[in-house]
Amino acid sequence: MKIATWNVNGIKARIHALPDWLQAAAPDALALQEIKTLDEGFPRAEIEALGYHVETFGQKSFNGVAILSKKPVTGVVRGLPGDPEDEQARWIEATVSGERGDLRFCALYLPNGDPSPGPKYAYKLAWMERLRQRAADLLREERPVALLGDFNVIPQDLDAAHPEDWRESALGRPESRAAFRRILNQGWLESWRAVHPREPEYSYWDFQRRAWEKNDGIRIDHILLSPQAADRLRGAGIDRDLRDGAKPSDHVPVWAYLAL
Repeated sequence: MKIATWNVNGIKARIHALPDWLQAAAPDALALQEIKTLDEGFPRAEIEALGYHVETFGQKSFNGVAILSKKPVTGVVRGLPGDPEDEQARWIEATVSGERGDLRFCALYLPNGDPSPGPKYAYKLAWMERLRQRAADLLREERPVALLGDFNVIPQDLDAAHPEDWRESALGRPESRAAFRRILNQGWLESWRAVHPREPEYSYWDFQRRAWEKNDGIRIDHILLSPQAADRLRGAGIDRDLRDGAKPSDHVPVWAYLAL
């Protein structure tokens, strides 16, 4: 099973890039972030025509997440537990099927948090604590689980071309990194770094300051695997070439192969 995550930064803007990549990369299940549309605005027919089942949790103009799967999904849950007043569309989970078993597939778009400190950063850290609690609940089920998405966290200095530029950002602040580590320390495996332990590579390049041309990137899109899924990890990669395509997102897809 090939699983992937991609922050498309607007599904309508990526209406040609997404189908092209789906046909070329052929992931079995894909987590999308920042679809930036209500559910009824998602181009469902175009994606279904490529052989994918679609589940969305949309929001007008902002946020929004989706799951695309070659096989039907079950047990769809929309919204991260822990705050019934949170109206932001940042979490959707479902069970997807592979040839050798099922995977609980959790697509997330973690808050950016800037400017920090401030209310947006407080919301980010509170959201991460809710994520930690949901992640702990999923681990207790002792089955293959993947947490995929734009985490908006640079885990370590190796994951930024110029880490000094991110010290005061919510993406690189020590509190953000510590919250990310608290989740990892529950027993999750960060798939790309497990396969590429010392390689500097990025999944995001800002549209400003010629960041792509200078390779001034950061790695903030991650796939975390429960122990039962980590045992089946066979490879991981980043499709960086999409950043050089026509009308690109500022993020590129990150993927992992599982023996499922």
